[in-house]
This record gives sequence, structure tokens and C-alpha cells, in this order.
Amino acid sequence: MNTAYLLLSAFVISFVALMLFIWSQRSGLFDRTSTGAEVIFAPGEIGRVEEPAATPGERAELQGTVNEAREAAPCPPDPQELADRAEADASTATLVLVLFCCAVFWLLLASTAGLTASIKLHEPDWLTQQAWLTFGRIRTLHLNAVAYGWAPMAGLGIAMFILPRVLKTPLAGSRYALVGVALWNIAVMAGLTSIAIGINDGLEWLEIPWQIDILMLIGGALMALPLLFTLVRRRVKHLYVSVWYMGAALFWLPVMLVVAKFPGLHSGVQQATTNWWYAHNVLGYFFTPLAIAAVYYFLPKVIGRPVQSYNLSLLGFWGLAFFYGQVGGHHLIGGPVPAWVVTLSIVQSMMMIIPVVAFTVNQWQTMNGRWATMRHSPTLRFVVAGAAMYTLSSLQGSFGALRELNVVTHFTHYTVGHAHLGMYGFVSFVFFGAMYFVMPRIMGREWPYAGWITAHFWLVFAGFMVYFWALTIGGWLQGTAMLDAARSFMDSVAVTLPYLKARSIGGSFMLAGHLVFIAHFVMLVMGWGPQRETPALFRAGKVEGVYA
Repeated sequence: MNTAYLLLSAFVISFVALMLFIWSQRSGLFDRTSTGAEVIFAPGEIGRVEEPAATPGERAELQGTVNEAREAAPCPPDPQELADRAEADASTATLVLVLFCCAVFWLLLASTAGLTASIKLHEPDWLTQQAWLTFGRIRTLHLNAVAYGWAPMAGLGIAMFILPRVLKTPLAGSRYALVGVALWNIAVMAGLTSIAIGINDGLEWLEIPWQIDILMLIGGALMALPLLFTLVRRRVKHLYVSVWYMGAALFWLPVMLVVAKFPGLHSGVQQATTNWWYAHNVLGYFFTPLAIAAVYYFLPKVIGRPVQSYNLSLLGFWGLAFFYGQVGGHHLIGGPVPAWVVTLSIVQSMMMIIPVVAFTVNQWQTMNGRWATMRHSPTLRFVVAGAAMYTLSSLQGSFGALRELNVVTHFTHYTVGHAHLGMYGFVSFVFFGAMYFVMPRIMGREWPYAGWITAHFWLVFAGFMVYFWALTIGGWLQGTAMLDAARSFMDSVAVTLPYLKARSIGGSFMLAGHLVFIAHFVMLVMGWGPQRETPALFRAGKVEGVYA
């Protein structure tokens, strides 16, 4: 397929989607009043907090902070709707638990592989006896374990939990999804094994052989069925913006995977162009929508306040849909591709500022006057930090696409730091926060050790700050050294060594944080450790003290 046709098709689809959006606004399909943002709350629930990850004391402090910023006292919430929500949570429990268990397994594998690859950058003779431990393979194993193991399993588990809550009906079709989870994870295990033994398709983010990807596609399709079945049975007329993000993510991923991996469809320069079209879009059109959907649900839910502007949330969604599709081309600046392809990518990269600013302003206004709640809410600490890093990552990406900056940062560790700011700083932080909220609801018991959640946050936050800034500064110095004709290439390598060592130190802190999280997760699932009996959970067919 000609690359020009591919880009033209993407434009036509975006244009048609824009026309449908305008039609939907005129026909009243979207509720353009603030009531659209209130659909995630039961009547009378606004102004009351929900934070299962907090201790009783933290919940009391959280509610007190919200009370100080609240304009009016809330009415008692509708007990029937809260009971229906408990039923919806119960309908997701098995599926979400299976997805989360898979996620933490892949997180452990990916983290270990990632730290091993990091150390090899400044200790290249370490662990060279086995072929699968060489840098080229262990780094690829890390990437694929994150991209197809940890992040999809965590993101889909969160989506399955949110979906019946916002549609106010139990999850339907979970048995199909469980089969899909099994097929997906079999495909990931087979794909990582093939990479480890040296068999892969040789394309970044697309290393898993296409024959195995077929199994992954079938599994993904089965996991998407609950979305369709539950939508049909929904008890609400208005679809909250999180549903749009989740539905789009589940639609976009298989389309991208088929276009990028269909055998014989692309070759040469076209293949490279399509490769980066996919590599960028799998973040922007799959992981980002799942993470933003989680932010738009958990942030207002915890503080008991609807998002400030529902119109901005819709603008953010459609802006992402219209502008993100071609941004991956800026990775090909200087390559043997048509100049208009790169220019289009740069333009769309800058246009992405619109949905990012819409999202950022919306979250800032929603949290305005309630920033103190982060001290008392483990979920908010992760989610708000992740949302902030989405803003930083997106703006960095937009301006980094400009040729004047790209000429320095291209082919350097700076790009690696930027990629981790989006995939880890944004996506993983949001997923961590959401999992802390979800697990007590589906397990019927609270996290055993509140201090471990705090330790997890500060280990991964501090470690990631060291990791990101080391790569950003070291990558910039590397780029300037490569552009200096008076300096040898080895100078550009030597200048990065202190920063690569700092990267490994930061990565060690991140791995330690993951070990704390995984150990805590296992203890919660197994019922080990202190069992804090508090009124934060749904029990005995009634709702007790959900609000501290």
C-alpha cells in the first residue's frame, strides 16, 4: 500500500469523524451541560469522597479537606444506586483480578529486563554468556513485556472496572474476555520466547512475529466484547467521556496492528514510515486513551466533584482523535522519506497542543482549591502526578518535533527519556493509582499496609525523576557532541556515561518500588497481613460508611 494513500485515508477518516461529531452535537447526542460530568455520581453523592486505598484517618482528613472547599452541603446519596454500583463492582471482580495478576507478573519481568539493559549500557561485558541476555535481546524483551504485558493488562483491567460503573449495569460477557486474556498472554509468552531465541520481525514495537500477533488479535477482540455487550444493556442515556476513550482504544488498536503487521503490505521506506506510524500511535491511540479515561473517572470520584468543564473533556477526546494520527513521522526527520510526510507530522505534533491544554486546564480547574487532598489520597497522588506528566510529555513531544530541536535530540538518549515520560510517568503512574482504588473494591478487603503505598510512590517517583533527567541532560550533551565536527564519535559516547549510571540508579529505585507494590498486591490477594476492618467497603448487602 502506498504511504500517501495510507495518510490520505487517515485524513478522510478524521474528516468523516469530524462531520459525525458536528452532527451528534446538533442532534443532541452529547449532553453539553454540566450534567454530563455528573453521571458518575449517585444522586446526592457529589461532595462526598470515595477512596478505598486510604486509611480511616486519611479518609476523614480527605473528607474534611473537601468539606472546606465545598460550596454547599450534599444530600444523602441514593442507597439503591450505591447498591447497584456494588453489584457492578462484583460483576467485574474475577475478570479484573485475572487481568491485574497478569499485569503485575509482566511488570516484574519487564522491570528486571529493563534494569538489566540499563546496566549493560555502561557495563557492556556484564552477563554476556547467554545470547538472550545480550543488550539487543534483553532491551527488546523489556519493551515488549511493557507494551504487550504490563500496560495492556493493567489498562484493560481498569477499563473493565470503570465500564459497568459508568453504564450503571453489571458487566456482560466476562467469560469471553477471560478466554481473550488467556489467548493474549499465551501470545505474549510465545512472542517473548521467540525474541529471546533470536526470532523477530525486526521492527521496533513490532518485533513479535506476525503469526503470533494473530493470536493476540483474537484475544483482544474477545476482550472487547464486554464493552459491546454492556453498552447494549446500559441503564444510562448519556455516555460519560471515559466510555468514549475506552471504546476508541479498543477499536484503534486492532486496526493499527493489522495495518502495521499484515505480511507483505509494506516494504522499504514505506515499511519504516508505517513502523513509526504504529509505534507512536500505539501510545497515543491505545495507552493514552485508557489512562485518560482513568483520570476522568478516578480524579473526580475521589474528591467528589465533577470535572469542571465537560465540553473541554469532549474537545480533548476529539482533538486526540483528529490530530494524533500522523505525529510519528517526526522520528523520520532526515530520513529518505518525502518531505511532506515529515512536515505533516510536525504540524500535527504542534496541533496536539490543543487537546493537551484542554485536558490540563480541565484537571487543574477540577483540583483547584482541593490540592491538599493529595496528602490524604494514595489514588490521587499517583493519578495527579501521572496527569501532570502527560502534560509535560505531550508538550515536550510537540516542541521536540520541530526540526531545530530534533536535529540535536534525534538518535540520542533524550528520546528514550521522553518515551519513558509518556509511557511510565504518565501511563504507569495513572494505572498504579487506579489499581490502588480498584483492588479493595473487588477483593472486599483493604490494603494491609498503608505505609507500603507511600513507599511505592516515593520510590518510583524519585527513581523516575533521576532516570528522566539523567537521560534528558545526557541525551542533549550527546546530541551536541555528535553535531560538533571537531569532536570524535567516541566523545559523544563518553559524555553519556555518568548519566547512564545515574539512569541505572534511578531504575533501581523504580524496581524497588515495583517489588514493594507487587509484594503488597500478593498480600492483599492472599489475605495476608493485618486485615483492617473499616467501613470503607461494601458488605452484607448494604453500603456502610463509604464516605469517611
